[in-house]
Amino acid sequence: MTTRLEPGAPAPDFALLDQDGSRVSLADLRGRRVILYFYPAAMTPGCTTEACDFRDSISSLQGAGYTVVGVSRDEPEKLRAFRERDGLTFALLSDPDHAVHSAYGAWGEKMNYGKVVEGVIRSTFVIDQDGTIALAQYNVKATGHVARLRKALGIDA
Repeated sequence: MTTRLEPGAPAPDFALLDQDGSRVSLADLRGRRVILYFYPAAMTPGCTTEACDFRDSISSLQGAGYTVVGVSRDEPEKLRAFRERDGLTFALLSDPDHAVHSAYGAWGEKMNYGKVVEGVIRSTFVIDQDGTIALAQYNVKATGHVARLRKALGIDA
């Protein structure tokens, strides 16, 4: 059973490579409110929808003081191609061994077309400036997720 994070818990620290091969850690983001979202695979239909929704909402999210960061198992080269193809303006981090996914409870058993499989659990976390989980959402739907997240955070489009 995957351990899930709850609001008030410390956000697990991480250090991963971004789409450009630069190291990004949660410690680097300390002092900012972070929206950390985990998605299964770059350039797939659902993940593209979700990433483009974040892209299209980035002004309102940043205006409210949030930094958006996406995490997948993809290698930096694929993340760079995804970012360029879809004009994404936020960091995409590579977690090929899914260690950070696991630390956040975003890796484990899930239903996929009626079968139980192990893989990425599409999840989003809002992390406060001090590194505390403010909101944890698991098994989110790609379509409409960002609008629902903005509503939960009280952010207008």
